[in-house]
Amino acid sequence: MRLGLRRTSPEGRGHADEAPDGVTEHGGVDGAAAAGPDAGEETTSPYGDPGEPFDRRSPFYVGFVGALGALLAYWLFQAVASIGSVLMLVVVAFFLAAGLNPSVELLERRGLRRSLAVTLVIVIAMGAVALFLVAIVPVITDQVTALTDNAPMWLDELQKNKQIQELNDEYDIIDKAKAYVANGDFISTLFGGVLGFGLKIISAVFNAFIIIVLTLYFLASLRTTTTALYRLAPASRRNRVALLGDKVIHNVGGYVSGAFVVALCAGFSSLVFLEFTDVRQYAVALAFVVAVLDIIPMIGATLGAVVVTAIAFATDVPSGIACVIFFVIYQQVENYVIYPRVMSRSVDLPGAVIVIAALVGAGLLGVVGALLAIPTAAAVLLIIREVVVRAQDQR
Repeated sequence: MRLGLRRTSPEGRGHADEAPDGVTEHGGVDGAAAAGPDAGEETTSPYGDPGEPFDRRSPFYVGFVGALGALLAYWLFQAVASIGSVLMLVVVAFFLAAGLNPSVELLERRGLRRSLAVTLVIVIAMGAVALFLVAIVPVITDQVTALTDNAPMWLDELQKNKQIQELNDEYDIIDKAKAYVANGDFISTLFGGVLGFGLKIISAVFNAFIIIVLTLYFLASLRTTTTALYRLAPASRRNRVALLGDKVIHNVGGYVSGAFVVALCAGFSSLVFLEFTDVRQYAVALAFVVAVLDIIPMIGATLGAVVVTAIAFATDVPSGIACVIFFVIYQQVENYVIYPRVMSRSVDLPGAVIVIAALVGAGLLGVVGALLAIPTAAAVLLIIREVVVRAQDQR
């Protein structure tokens, strides 16, 4: 093997003599050889020369890639739809955690560390729920049983009405209702038999457990989670994203806690009023129904009033009239005094937006959608005001 001898040209540039093409005397590869066929002479591959690049404007290419994209989008949609119930539990848990977060921040301002404040709020919340269940469930059970036992009598009272009697003679409505209520298993039948009723209870308990666990997790790690999400934004916009995100969470928490305060006012006032009527034996159960339904925006208070008033009319006509007067007056007080004062610091939305958001949420996700629609609309409106509108103003 011959080694190339280095020669120096008059201009002082050195090169290798008789060395292989592209190889220096030290065995390295020079730039032209390393650059490949584009930088030097064309080389012929043993597998043939590459052809022309595929035309991306070709109808076949566009159609094939578009079909793949459509199939991928459909698969993702099906995947999200299949875990929709799980996502709903996550969203509900996050909203509950946001509702408890103001209490945690209040304790932090009093000097407690975040971990101690979260623990204290969790213990108080769980204790309150446990005491509520122990105190209210037996009473509600007894009163629901009493309502069921008295339902046939109320149906008899309705049957005295001439129009209702004619409808019953033609369609047998009252008799079927009596037979349905008189059957001791009508509640289980409502849920699809004994097995279906048991499965409903197990599913409800499991969902409640998942929501509680997720709520505790979100509440304990809310600050860490939001900080990690904010870091995904560019550094130049991270501070603004963090401020907007904290404001959204604050609004959600204020709305959730405010909704429970309003519902508590409705339930307590209904309980006090019903104690002075002839349906006082059902006061606790009916007040609980009013409080639960009052959480639903727009229509919840009306639904609760209709249920209580119907039972009052079936029991005693003067009590029914008193219920109509009470709920009409209370709803005005709630709409124009209680609700604005409670929600003024958390949700700033026009009335039309509240109505539209509640209707859309109820249409998409039912009662849960109606509950989440207003804080979601407030968050979207805040982002539009601070991001979209400001960007348009700077143009």
